[in-house]
Amino acid sequence: MDHEAPIREVELFGLVIPFNLSNILMITVASIIVFLIAVLCTRTLAMKPTGAQNFIEWVVDFVRGIIKSNMDWKEGARFHILGLTLIMYIFVSNMLGLPFALTFNHELWWKSPTADPVITLTLSTMIIVLTNVYGVKLNGMKQYGKQFFSPFPIMFPFKVVEEFANTLTFGLRLYGNIYAGEILLAMLAAAGSASIFGGVLSFIPLMAWQGFSIFVGAIQAFIFLMLTMVYMAHKVSHDH
Repeated sequence: MDHEAPIREVELFGLVIPFNLSNILMITVASIIVFLIAVLCTRTLAMKPTGAQNFIEWVVDFVRGIIKSNMDWKEGARFHILGLTLIMYIFVSNMLGLPFALTFNHELWWKSPTADPVITLTLSTMIIVLTNVYGVKLNGMKQYGKQFFSPFPIMFPFKVVEEFANTLTFGLRLYGNIYAGEILLAMLAAAGSASIFGGVLSFIPLMAWQGFSIFVGAIQAFIFLMLTMVYMAHKVSHDH
């Protein structure tokens, strides 16, 4: 557990910009895995799905059901691909750090990308910005702007604070759950490697926590998708 992030600095136009190479590596790995899953599951499409096609169709139907539970499908259909991408990407990202963590020269290179607040807050910021963009696009600037002054004009600063609060809680919820799970796994693994006796004692808790972490990772991907569609429905609905 005695490790640091592999931070490297690049000077650009007189500015020193730090880069976390582990984050870059892991988001690339997660993206490639999601792309391969999509390609392999849709490579041989058939009217009567079998094997991997069954899985991807179940995910598609699952996401469609979440969207329909929050908004009319005529409005929500445009967000279907977004939802499908989010749930697959976040689930894969949550799983990457569970089998093992890889360190080199006391730098942590392999982990779950969602165990870093920079990644989760970037995702949450992207979603909150996107909900506001679609709110303006589908309702018009004038109609959409009324939401920030309803029911009283004095509500405007509170509405703005709400947007920032939603961004923070949205991202930090995902980060906290995944990071805490990986820390406990690291502690159990460290206890197991200390001695043979410790390895025997920590094996069952380690396996149990691995299973629980898979469950938590799946639930967090579902919650992120659900909240995305809740926020989106609130912004694009003509009733608000």
